[in-house]
Amino acid sequence: MQNLKDTLASQRQQGLYRQRYCVDSREGNTIIVDGKSYTNFSSNDYLGLANDPRLIAAFKEGADHYGVGSSASQLITGYSKAHQECEERLADFLGYPRAILFATGYMANVGTLSALASRSSQLLLDRRCHASLIDAAILSRANTSRYHTNDIDTLAEKMTDNSILISDSVFSMDGDIAPLQQLSSLSKEHSSYLYVDDAHGFGVLGKAGKGCLEHCELDNKDVDIYVGTLGKACGTAGAFVCGNEELIETLIQKARSLHYSTAAPPAIAHATLTSLDIIENETWRREHIANLIKRFRQGAKQLGLQLTESETPIQAVILGDNQATLTASERLKSQGYYVTAIRPPTVSKGTSRLRITLCANHSEDQVDQLISALGEALSS
Repeated sequence: MQNLKDTLASQRQQGLYRQRYCVDSREGNTIIVDGKSYTNFSSNDYLGLANDPRLIAAFKEGADHYGVGSSASQLITGYSKAHQECEERLADFLGYPRAILFATGYMANVGTLSALASRSSQLLLDRRCHASLIDAAILSRANTSRYHTNDIDTLAEKMTDNSILISDSVFSMDGDIAPLQQLSSLSKEHSSYLYVDDAHGFGVLGKAGKGCLEHCELDNKDVDIYVGTLGKACGTAGAFVCGNEELIETLIQKARSLHYSTAAPPAIAHATLTSLDIIENETWRREHIANLIKRFRQGAKQLGLQLTESETPIQAVILGDNQATLTASERLKSQGYYVTAIRPPTVSKGTSRLRITLCANHSEDQVDQLISALGEALSS
C-alpha cells in the first residue's frame, strides 16, 4: 500500500487532491455544508427544478403508486408504466421515433457505444468529450481517434463510411457549443452516424428547451443517436437515448449496462413527466438564465478575468495554477459562495479553473455579489 500513500501525497503536493463535502441540506440555490450556508454556483440544476414543489409532489405520488425501488432490471420486472410513459414523452418532445431510459448518463453512453461498436468499427471522438464517452469507446474495443473541436478539415480526412462521429453538445468544463451543423453535414456525406451527448443542453438550449437540436436547427434526421440526462435541467435523475426503432431495439438486445443494472425508481420517471411539462411551458427560466449570463460576463470582463467562449450557463474562469484555483475557491467559500475548483485530469494541465454555473433560481443581485466576491478573492 506504500505506493498508494506516495501517490496520494503527490496529489496533495501538486494541488490535485480531491475531497467530498457532505451537503446537510439544500433549498433553492442555498446549500448547507458542515453547518455553514452558501449560495451555490456549482450546481447543474440549471432550471432550478430539483426542489420545485411540483416535482416533489409528483415524486411522492409516484412512490405511493410504485414504491421506492424498481426491484429488478428493465428486462426482468423493473420496467414500469412510469418508465414507458416517460420514454414516450421524451421521444415525442424531441421528435424521435423512440427513447429508452438508463439509470445514469454514464451508463447510457457506455451501454450505447458498447452495443453499437465492435473491433472493426471506427469511432471519432471530440478531444473534450465527457469521460463516460471516452470510457465507452475504450470498452467497445473499436478503432478510436480523437479530433479537435473546430478542426473540421482534419476530421473530414479521418472519416470513413459507417464510422460513428461523437461529440458533446455543450462541453461541460468550457461551456461552448460544438459545431453540430458541420458535424451533421460531414456524417451525412460519409454515410456515418452522428452521436451527440446533450447532457448540458437538454432543457437549457432552445426556446422550448429541446436542447442542441432546437438551438442548432437540427432534428432526428441530423442527429442519429441523441443522449440526454435528467439529473441536470430536469431536476430528477437518470438519462435517456433517442433514435429510430432499430437503434432502440438494438440497445434493448445488447446494452449490458441496461441488462445488468437495476432500473431507476419508477417514481423518478413519474416526476420527470412533470419536469418536461415545466421545461416546455415555462420559457421564462431560460430567458432569465440568458440575462444572467450576459450580466456575469460583462462584470467578469470589467474585472479582467479570463473566461471561456461560452454563451451557456457554464462560465469558466481560467486561472491556470492548481493551488491558486484552490485558494480562490476557498476564499469564495469564506464569503459565502460555493464555487468548485476544477483541475487536471478533468481539464488540461495549466487550465485549472473556477467552474461557475448560473441557474434560473439565481437573482441578478446574487450574480452581482458573486462578481464582487471574485474581485476580492483574486485580488491578493
